[in-house]
Amino acid sequence: MRLTMDQPRSNCMLLAGMPSAVGRARAYARWVLDTWQLSALTDTVELLVSELVTNAVTHTGVVDESVPEELLAGKVNPVYLSLSALPDTLLVEVWDVNSTPPLRRVASETDETGRGLLLVQTLSKEWGCEVLETGGKIVWCKCLIGEST
Repeated sequence: MRLTMDQPRSNCMLLAGMPSAVGRARAYARWVLDTWQLSALTDTVELLVSELVTNAVTHTGVVDESVPEELLAGKVNPVYLSLSALPDTLLVEVWDVNSTPPLRRVASETDETGRGLLLVQTLSKEWGCEVLETGGKIVWCKCLIGEST
């Protein structure tokens, strides 16, 4: 499917950098894709959003799930998730306050972590990272619209 758009489609969500952000980001992505009639991309985009937001929270947020969220108000870093539907691709962008670019590493068979960026690379058309002069970084990926990866 090739989108014909009279206006650009873009939507952004502010998240608190804590573990609950990942589920909220997935739900937001499902809602946006459904609204834009791009539900065929939902499974892939949910996985991509999960990986990118998890990385942002891990490197800039609170990872201790035992701390009650109400005690963290005003004490966590923001994470932004942006989805943009372009004519042939869906752009997923995640901004966080950490300026260190993500490094794809090779996980061993026994590692429980370390495969996220490999998954992003495999499921997306392309991905990358932009370190911002103003601070932080945007990790992004693109999915082809009309093709299931």
